[in-house]
Amino acid sequence: MTALLEMKNVSKVYSRGLLSKISTTALDNMSLTLKEETPTIVTVAGESGSGKTTLAMLLLGFIEATAGQIIYKGTDITKLRGEERMTFRREVQAVFQDPFSVFNPFYTVDHLLSVPIKKFKLARNKQDAFERMEEALTAVGLQPNEIIGRYPHQLSGGQRQRINVARALVLRPKLLIADEPVSMVDASLRATILETLQNLQRSYGVSIIYITHDLTTAYHIAESIVVLYRGQVMEAGSVDDVIKKPQHPYTRLLIDSIPWPDINRRWGETEIEAKESELSDYSKGCRFLARCPFAMEKCQPAPPPLFQLSQFQAAACYLFDQHPKLASEQLTELLPV
Repeated sequence: MTALLEMKNVSKVYSRGLLSKISTTALDNMSLTLKEETPTIVTVAGESGSGKTTLAMLLLGFIEATAGQIIYKGTDITKLRGEERMTFRREVQAVFQDPFSVFNPFYTVDHLLSVPIKKFKLARNKQDAFERMEEALTAVGLQPNEIIGRYPHQLSGGQRQRINVARALVLRPKLLIADEPVSMVDASLRATILETLQNLQRSYGVSIIYITHDLTTAYHIAESIVVLYRGQVMEAGSVDDVIKKPQHPYTRLLIDSIPWPDINRRWGETEIEAKESELSDYSKGCRFLARCPFAMEKCQPAPPPLFQLSQFQAAACYLFDQHPKLASEQLTELLPV
């Protein structure tokens, strides 16, 4: 099968300082492949600072990787030029967490939707462009006659976020990077937006990388999940296996922090405290070492590889070193489609 997008051992290191440079590894040796023939939804989860947004910026081509390659339809995205680059820009779209940021308060919704259509020359005339806008708005659950002609301040946060999805949809994308798309809307609207994303995947054949810190929404929208912590993959596999039966100590911590509608069940029953400053950069070992209650001496010299626990689950932890090792490039084999 043809690969739509390939990440091959991608790392991103940020440096600051002139005389004595300080480096921070935001993403470390990440590999992932999405097939063009089988559109899917993959969640990338983790707390703030885990490298999720860096991953999104890399996939969109906004920043360059320090090491490794990101390949779109067989071509390294840093080498895309001319028509190929325009195709990449059209087919790989993003929806960010702030539904207000893409709106200019002086323009109506029509302007936001018509500009990309005009830029990429997707319509033969104004009528064709208008029909594309209507189709996109309808696809995300909005009534075009109630939306077209209105200004951003006349719309709710949920409407604005769905318009952001519609803006991407008018371009007929192959891949949508959704970075915390529901974190700034009311809980009552989250289900609607998540359902909209699922419909795009099913009806329009759009693959989606859903980036979030919220494992509850991850469970409801995605088929597979990759859990990041400080740039390293901690656990990966199907959402059923990873969220219902978490194995890595960090994933257990994330699951334990989910509020449950049960007054007899305490949040955070598993207490995990940092043993030393978490700001230390364990560039040679496991990034979770400072907080892990199961830390061992062998965790510090080298980061643990992924160990395959079942067909669709693996964890990067030496607690499971009796299981088969997986190379970084084999991560995609764990993700059901």
